[in-house]
Amino acid sequence: MQRLELENQRLKKINLALIDRVEAAPDMGGRAYAAFENSALLAEQVRERTAALNQALSELRNSNQALKHAHIEIETLHQRLMDAIESMNDAFVLFDRDRNLVLCNSRYREIWLRYGYPIQQGMTQKTISEYARAGVLDNTATDDELALYQQAFGQVVRLRDGRWLQVNERETATGDQAVLYTDITEFKAIETQRREAALAEKSRILQSTLENLAQGVVLVNDQGYPEIWNERLLQLTGLKAEQLEENTDFIALLKQQVHIDQWPLPENHQTSFKSPAEIRVEHLRQGQGSYELTLPDGRVLELRQRARPEGGRVITFSDITERSLYANALRDSEQKMRLITDALPAMIGYVNADLAFEFTNRAYQEWHGMTRDELQGRPIAEVYSQAQLNRLQNYIASVLAGNTVSFELEEVNNDGEARFVHKSYVPRVDNQQHTTGFFVLTQDITERRLTAEALKNANVLLEQRVAARTAELTTLNAHLLEAKKQAEQANLSKTKFLAAISHDLLQPMNAARLFNSALAEYPLEKAAKQLVRSTQSSLNDVEGLLGALVDISKLDAGVVEPQISVFSVDALLNNLANEYREIAQSVQQRFRARILPCAVRSDSQLLGRILRNFLTNASRYTEAGGQLMLASRRRGDCLRIEIWDTGDGIEQEKLTEIFQEFSRLKRRPSPNDRGLGLGLAIVDKIARVLQHKITVRSVVGVGSVFAVDVPISTEVVKHETPDLFQSSQSDALTGTPVLVLDNDPAICAGMERLLDGWGIDVMTALDFEQSAQLIQDGFEPKMLLVDYHLDNDANGIDVAGKINQLLPTPVPVMLITANYSKELNTQVEAVNYKLLNKPVKPLKLRMMIANLLGQHGKMPIH
Repeated sequence: MQRLELENQRLKKINLALIDRVEAAPDMGGRAYAAFENSALLAEQVRERTAALNQALSELRNSNQALKHAHIEIETLHQRLMDAIESMNDAFVLFDRDRNLVLCNSRYREIWLRYGYPIQQGMTQKTISEYARAGVLDNTATDDELALYQQAFGQVVRLRDGRWLQVNERETATGDQAVLYTDITEFKAIETQRREAALAEKSRILQSTLENLAQGVVLVNDQGYPEIWNERLLQLTGLKAEQLEENTDFIALLKQQVHIDQWPLPENHQTSFKSPAEIRVEHLRQGQGSYELTLPDGRVLELRQRARPEGGRVITFSDITERSLYANALRDSEQKMRLITDALPAMIGYVNADLAFEFTNRAYQEWHGMTRDELQGRPIAEVYSQAQLNRLQNYIASVLAGNTVSFELEEVNNDGEARFVHKSYVPRVDNQQHTTGFFVLTQDITERRLTAEALKNANVLLEQRVAARTAELTTLNAHLLEAKKQAEQANLSKTKFLAAISHDLLQPMNAARLFNSALAEYPLEKAAKQLVRSTQSSLNDVEGLLGALVDISKLDAGVVEPQISVFSVDALLNNLANEYREIAQSVQQRFRARILPCAVRSDSQLLGRILRNFLTNASRYTEAGGQLMLASRRRGDCLRIEIWDTGDGIEQEKLTEIFQEFSRLKRRPSPNDRGLGLGLAIVDKIARVLQHKITVRSVVGVGSVFAVDVPISTEVVKHETPDLFQSSQSDALTGTPVLVLDNDPAICAGMERLLDGWGIDVMTALDFEQSAQLIQDGFEPKMLLVDYHLDNDANGIDVAGKINQLLPTPVPVMLITANYSKELNTQVEAVNYKLLNKPVKPLKLRMMIANLLGQHGKMPIH
């Protein structure tokens, strides 16, 4: 408005100036009159503009007055809104579109102040929700309870003091969110009473209906606990009402009343590692199948199940004793036949047209090392190896064609013994002359053959043969004792030889690894980098093979002494799970772990070696897309650690062969598989040293399960020291002076190239004298890397101590050696040095250097 007044004054001044100019100017040819007309026209325009400005100023003053009145009305409405919100009995809160708190009433603040959380304007909805989950809401309410009240009241929450709040949320047109909390505790109590009364009436009606049924009926919930039953159920099963009222698993009660091993296997059950009893219980818990149960008093009950839409299932029991009499007669007849066939030494069986076993006698079961239930319904392809099936194929084809076949061949029994057997296949033909199966009669004729050969070759008297054989055995026994002694001495010499040469072999291999790692630090072409990676892979293979050979020799010589202690096995298993999860992902395999925390008594390093070999074999023998699992569970006073795979599986007759040295059963070896077949042999020998039981189960085409049983300990587990490599800071290595001492110039050169590539100021020495000269010349290292085996019978522990005496302040020492003995580990720990075994892995070396430099000054140095 002030600007308009100034503009009006300026126009008036212009108008006066024009008028004065016109009056002062001479009249030259009528131009003065024209100027006057122009000035008059301008004056008229100025007057019009002035009137317009005055009108605008008047409208602006009116607008300001209306705006002032509107502001007063808004303030009044806002105060009325706050009064209305404050007068509400419910808690109210409003959030803007960014979900920041705009306003709330005192009842909303009271909810939070009761639990020590003050609410302030501007707090975010996310922060308030975190407060609620931390200390305001009661999370003990069950899902069924929440679902019940949500059905009646919508969205509800329960506070820690037991109160229930109904939550109503609504989003405004501007994106704001208004939330209203209504206390429904009293309504909930009324609703609960009403529902309880309705449920009680329904239960009474249901119970009355059940009591009039001729069948025994029980309703179980999703957990298998009985909820409602009738008196007929108690009469039929012999259960007590008190037992059902204890809210115990109904199937568990039924198992006590009726022996579950007498129940038939469910139809179409899947072959698995579970026992038949476990399969029956699992199917019954899942509501699958119907069963005929024989009670101790001779009555027979038929059990049927039907799922309920609201959850759980209905189980009915019917007395079918009369109907089962005929079935019992047939069963008795079959039992008598089984008693007769089980008493025969010959192996008798029946195979149906689908080439699956329907009947086997005891001799047949013992020959294959399986129970009747395990053989019942199992295809012969799962019992016999592929090689055996190939030998029997022509005979099976002939008997299925309706011919009786007899033949002799060599067959391996469950104990791995090769025996001579006589087999007869007799076809079973129906009325249409179709072969529906065939009977198998197998007789072990090994002894008969051996006896015939012995009688055929008997040319001397029995007494003379016994005397001669006795003399031969005496001489042979002496030779065997001497041979055993020589073999033991040779085995020990072999172990000492391998242990001795391992250091000499690891020295050049360690140098090669260092040179290769230093070369990898340089910028190389793609082809050169591939050569570096290939060299590194070959070095890893040589290291693994050499380590396996040394381990086998030590275990054979009996020089491995376990260091038994009590430790928490879940830490070991978690580390293995993390390591092999990455390995499995790299070869497109799935890895799962189910680890039970437990304290065990064993040697952690040797136990870890067993599990690593199991896991390596499982990954090697499982194709891409397969699955591995590491699991542990209690079995009596032992913890059973299992490694499952979904590989090709192993034939039953080869389960003992796989633990022999240089035994490899892989059917499709990968190009990178360079194992020697020593892994499971090492496992077997370590298990014998630890006195741990090793078991294996396998199904061809399904997979294998390798397990080790470790004794459980009740002692308190000692806290283990943290991992040395968890907090490495390798960025601080640049410019750090480090002294390397090794009697091998190649090792020194390789180490110098590698550390120099990391930015470390490295100096090398071949003995103590060269090290002392470097220090005398002004080189002051911050860390020592010292080899243990030095020239002239010197060792790295003593030399490092002498070098530290020359320095102003002792520095950390890392001892590098190919000696894996526990005695050396004890010596190194006693002087507070760190130990790194050859061949040196660059990543581990770098992490240890960074860790020791980071800890320098925080621990005593000897």
